[in-house]
Amino acid sequence: MAKDNQEEVIVDVEQAYSKSEQWIIENQKSLSIIAGVVLLLILSYFAYNNFYLMPQEEEAREMMWPAEKAFGEDSLQLALNGNAGAYGFLDIIDEYGMTQSANLAHYYAGVCYLRSGDYESAIEYLEDFDCNDVMICAVALGATGDAYMELGQVDRAIGYYNNAVEHNDNNLTAPIYLMKVGRAYEEVGDLEDALNAYKEIKAQYPTSSEGSGIDKFIARVEGKIAG
Repeated sequence: MAKDNQEEVIVDVEQAYSKSEQWIIENQKSLSIIAGVVLLLILSYFAYNNFYLMPQEEEAREMMWPAEKAFGEDSLQLALNGNAGAYGFLDIIDEYGMTQSANLAHYYAGVCYLRSGDYESAIEYLEDFDCNDVMICAVALGATGDAYMELGQVDRAIGYYNNAVEHNDNNLTAPIYLMKVGRAYEEVGDLEDALNAYKEIKAQYPTSSEGSGIDKFIARVEGKIAG
């Protein structure tokens, strides 16, 4: 009986192999077309990446440094718009949109608009920034929170500040944005949540600049709560 079962298995395998082989023969043309399309896509990606995108990236980096220099000197309009001799961040975004430099230019442009008081444009550019650096991501989220705060959208601002804290839990940026969370809650009269934010700074980041003076904020809010 075991031998019969073994022979049945062998026959089944042979039949399956035969059917598979027949299917391949019958669909050989279609399979060749599919393989050709896949190969063409791979070659196209390679060509696009190496002969178009990489040169664009190098050119964008070179063209963006005057805008970065102007940004560092707080020449915000020059950084944004450039001049006859140099590109600004908006030019980089328009001319090199597929590059990482253009992506970073969204961050710079957002901060320029924030510092210039154009908060809606700041939000637009900062939210279009696709960050991959942990520290910059936290700062971008915090800056977006600042813009919403200036527009009086406190709940949205608090959401971004909390995201900034969670995105990069460190002794530098996290207590800064927790402090902003506390102040935002105080502004709308949510004293318990404000107190919790201040106490988290005291517990988690006591050696930070914010932590060194947090007791007075805690005492002030506790006094308001008491009455």
